[in-house]
Amino acid sequence: MNKKTEITDAAVDALLDRLGREAEGSGYHLNPDREFTRELLRSLLVNEQRYGYWACPCRLAAGDKAEDLDIICPCDYRDADLNEFGSCFCALYVSQEIADGKKQAASIPERRPAAAERRAAKADAVAHAIAGKLAQPVWRCKVCGYLCAREEPPGVCPICKAKKDRFERFI
Repeated sequence: MNKKTEITDAAVDALLDRLGREAEGSGYHLNPDREFTRELLRSLLVNEQRYGYWACPCRLAAGDKAEDLDIICPCDYRDADLNEFGSCFCALYVSQEIADGKKQAASIPERRPAAAERRAAKADAVAHAIAGKLAQPVWRCKVCGYLCAREEPPGVCPICKAKKDRFERFI
């Protein structure tokens, strides 16, 4: 576990300055509410101490970088949220209108799929990527998730002892 150190105001301000320059240089804008933005950045630094990466402070991180890749700031949903709503989910990044004070950031719906949906999508992507390369179908035990590549599913799952009828064709 990472050693916890106090997150100083100077560290938050340095990050605010750096991210502000980087955002503006890339055509993005940070939320103009300086205190709000500072608290978001402080939370990013807390999450960096906690997890080793900048998990979005407004989402529940799993603590597993591979599972949380989509919510490491800037998250995968930032651009879609900016285009549709004028700010990202946590409102760290905002549109030009919000940056100029012509509009206020508002609450927006969560775009991130639930954990089970993310795992299923990842498994589907892997399955589709390798589907054409396998000589035999892959069977999945619906009880424990055991996978095996063979012509027919096993009569009994070697892991959980579920019967053959509890298997589904995975690939």
